[in-house]
Amino acid sequence: MFDVAIVGLGPTGAVAAGLLAQAGLRVWAADKLAGVYEIPRAIALDHEVLRVFQQIGVLDAVLPSCEPFTPSEYFGVDGQLIRRMTMVAPPYPQGHVPSMVFSQPPLERALRAHLAAQPKLQLALGCEVQQLAQDADGVSLSTSAGPVRARWLIACDGGSSPIRGQLGLPLDDLGFDEPWLVVDVHVNPAGLAKLPTTSVQYCEPDRPCTLVIGPKNHRRWEISLKPGEDPAEAATPERTWALLARWLSPADGQLWRQSSYRFHALVARQWRQGRVFLAGDAAHMQPPFLGQGMCQGIRDAANLAWKLAAVQRGEVGGAAADALLDSYGLERGAHVRELTTRLKGVGAVICERDPAKARARDARLLAECGGIVRDTPRQDVLPALTCGMLSASATSARGSLLPQPRLADAEAAAGAVLMDQRFGHGWRLLLAPAMLPPELDHESPCSPTVIALGSANALERDGVLSAWMARHACRAALVRPDHCVYGTAHDAASLAMLLAEQRNALNHPTGEPHATT
Repeated sequence: MFDVAIVGLGPTGAVAAGLLAQAGLRVWAADKLAGVYEIPRAIALDHEVLRVFQQIGVLDAVLPSCEPFTPSEYFGVDGQLIRRMTMVAPPYPQGHVPSMVFSQPPLERALRAHLAAQPKLQLALGCEVQQLAQDADGVSLSTSAGPVRARWLIACDGGSSPIRGQLGLPLDDLGFDEPWLVVDVHVNPAGLAKLPTTSVQYCEPDRPCTLVIGPKNHRRWEISLKPGEDPAEAATPERTWALLARWLSPADGQLWRQSSYRFHALVARQWRQGRVFLAGDAAHMQPPFLGQGMCQGIRDAANLAWKLAAVQRGEVGGAAADALLDSYGLERGAHVRELTTRLKGVGAVICERDPAKARARDARLLAECGGIVRDTPRQDVLPALTCGMLSASATSARGSLLPQPRLADAEAAAGAVLMDQRFGHGWRLLLAPAMLPPELDHESPCSPTVIALGSANALERDGVLSAWMARHACRAALVRPDHCVYGTAHDAASLAMLLAEQRNALNHPTGEPHATT
């Protein structure tokens, strides 16, 4: 019997498989395609995703498929600049470029090559899952390659998710449903000379659209369709080139993909049923603004993998195990809903169809910045976790992503190493200089690794984490294996309470989940 079966090996499923195999679990991972899908879908990722790639050991393999995301400039009704979104300035808080564009097919090939080299992971490519049944001990799958049995199942099988359908798990509609045409073009040098040098949001009432500068000569357009336009006709080469005529002619490049989509905002009402979990597009779909689709799926994988590994390895048991696994859906569901609300707000700026309201929008945005458009980091849109496996004390840093500083290392080529490279990815306790380490039960599998900033092996090069602790008025931070802050403390007494709370949460003696907000 396998510990975990994963159905669907897009980026979400591949990352989940990599994390679970790294944790020592026996994993069966299947995809109905024998090879990767050679048409691009996602185009943007962020530093949180790069940190996960770093964790599973594929960062060097995927970086050649990536380039830094250019700024995104928003232009209003009369062609004036009304907003400019960029990335946070160096030193980068996660140790990586905060916003990247990428080419999905080679990135997926790099992920699958990594999975193929894992001794505890069995790949089943070109394999279709036909039916599932679950009982108290595991999940049984009927597949085109024969029967499979696993303790747990993660469904990463896409927006139409046959597994979600078999389980009868509904999706909640968050109120966004619009037809768009997505066009990817390999642009030749003459065509590139005609195009903007930044990504652009054309916030024009007649036809809102987006131009994204992808890696190398890859350019993507997302073009809204008007009421009455036929989506199938819009996706023909002739009509697609007509819609691109503002920028390019057929002589300027080669169509790579043109597809009509309905952009949705949907989220699963229930993320877990027994031993089956939903992740990625099977659990949620959001509007494409700011390119968060794939990032959300990889957040799912990172959130669920450490919890599933802790339960399967026996580190957490009984009622605490069920509470920990249930926290996956609590945390991710709330995060997806909040981020989708914020993305809809971004979309409302872009997609206003009424000319008078669009002019009022432009005037309001310009008035808010005093007539001078300033850079707004894309990362400011991302919310923190607000519920689930978090401390009951709602400090300002709780639920946020802990920075990953560079630490001095005389033997490293760059003179520094990233914190996770030195201290790993389990529970960690960060202590400010002069904060005395507490007594810990090092026999407990969930006991944190202590990182004493300012000590010989934790000398920051850029002061990223020290500045973060000062900003949040804390002297200690307890961090989960997915790099989310469980809670913070400002002195020895509050730290002792924080550690006791974590121990209680992971060894809860009753059937009640621990504190949430």
